[in-house]
Amino acid sequence: MVMSNDLFKNASLILLSLLFLPLTTGITIWASVVGWAFKRNAIRPETPRRNVLVTGVGMSKGLVLARAFHLAGHNVIGADFEPSGALSMGRASKAISRFYRLRSVTSRDSSTVYVQDLMKIIVTEKIDLWVSCSGVASAVEDGEAKEIIEKRTACRAVQFDIETTQTLHEKHTFIKHAGKCGLIIPATHTITSTEAAARILRNAPPDRKYIMKTIGVVDAARADMTLLPKATDEETSRHLQRLTITKECPWILQQYIKGEEFCTHAVVIRGQVKAFVACPSAELLMHYEMLPATSPLSMAMLAFTQRMAKVGGANFTGHLSFDFMVEEEELTSRQPRLYPIECNPRAHTAVVLFAGTQTMVDSYMSFLDGDTASSLVTPAQLGGYKYYWIGHDLFTKVLRPTLALVSLQATLRETLSQYLSFVNHILFWYDGTFAMWDPWPWWWLYHVYWPLRLWSYVRSGKRWSRINVSTTKVFEC
Repeated sequence: MVMSNDLFKNASLILLSLLFLPLTTGITIWASVVGWAFKRNAIRPETPRRNVLVTGVGMSKGLVLARAFHLAGHNVIGADFEPSGALSMGRASKAISRFYRLRSVTSRDSSTVYVQDLMKIIVTEKIDLWVSCSGVASAVEDGEAKEIIEKRTACRAVQFDIETTQTLHEKHTFIKHAGKCGLIIPATHTITSTEAAARILRNAPPDRKYIMKTIGVVDAARADMTLLPKATDEETSRHLQRLTITKECPWILQQYIKGEEFCTHAVVIRGQVKAFVACPSAELLMHYEMLPATSPLSMAMLAFTQRMAKVGGANFTGHLSFDFMVEEEELTSRQPRLYPIECNPRAHTAVVLFAGTQTMVDSYMSFLDGDTASSLVTPAQLGGYKYYWIGHDLFTKVLRPTLALVSLQATLRETLSQYLSFVNHILFWYDGTFAMWDPWPWWWLYHVYWPLRLWSYVRSGKRWSRINVSTTKVFEC
């Protein structure tokens, strides 16, 4: 039954892609015809023209950066992994003059191959600047590649080195590092056995709750937000026994902060924050709406980011993103108390909030030009649009609510509310992948990439629970 349900799920989504093909093809052709005017009004020739490599162009964040560099007058080379032969949407972008497929990172040997692939591209295309926009799976390998590339070529990399990437990437080392920097942190313990977790939970203050997080990337456990300890020691023990906690697979036990979650994206050049945005977050974030740059919350998160960047020093260059929890009573404070819970030393999808501007490109070019005086860039200076992904909303706000209504699991009022939200997004928000002057990546994502990716799951029999349309991340189970 499980296999048949998975087959039905994959086949249904592939069929959905086919059903919408005539409509989306018409929209894409129309945009291709009229979109040249949008590009003509947006493009800003830049002097000198640089060769820029952007990796991760199969994700919305990489595509946004590639488009920004192109509109600023630079020559953009794109590269990305193509899991299971699913062709990247970056191939279809007008912003990218040439696309390269990168071989996957699964072991130490493949890590070496990955660095070799990047080196070959940089030498062949005479790359001046590599903007790393890869995913979580290659975070440390990107740090290794940065050190080798800058040592052997004249190319500069917007990417942290290995030591910095490892420190910030792992949840437990990041929290420890933030504490050393004198910043407020939630109580956090590294756990290598169920006995150790049980002991800490038994001795926890009565008013404190914890959540368990894997240190590595374990998709099946990522959404588990169970509050610990439970009502009894027996219930707590049963929950812990279901988790694989060993020295080889450590977890962290982190203080639960009741409140709202926020995330940030920043471009840091030589220890200075050059571009910054903050926005409300969620466990699976698919709607982006920036916080006002002058709000106390945004300014507090910027100050935190600047503090971390300054500690990093003159060699601290890369994308820096944080996840914060803010207690409910602190949300309206003039000086809100922030609890950092995670750091992503890589580009965040929140970079879509900068879409349509070339001003952000100046932040990156300052790395090559040695400009230390350029001002901070925020989307507030550029309009502050809201972003969504129509593929995600079509499923979560139309198809799923309709099925819930038909099966009597939702009321008509609840369903209509979801429909209205979907219409509101179409009319007043912007799709994170679509651009009038460059519409084909949007079409490609839903009619080439995802059908090929889903077909690979049909062939392999592997199971998945969720999909992130913006990052092309599949959460396997």
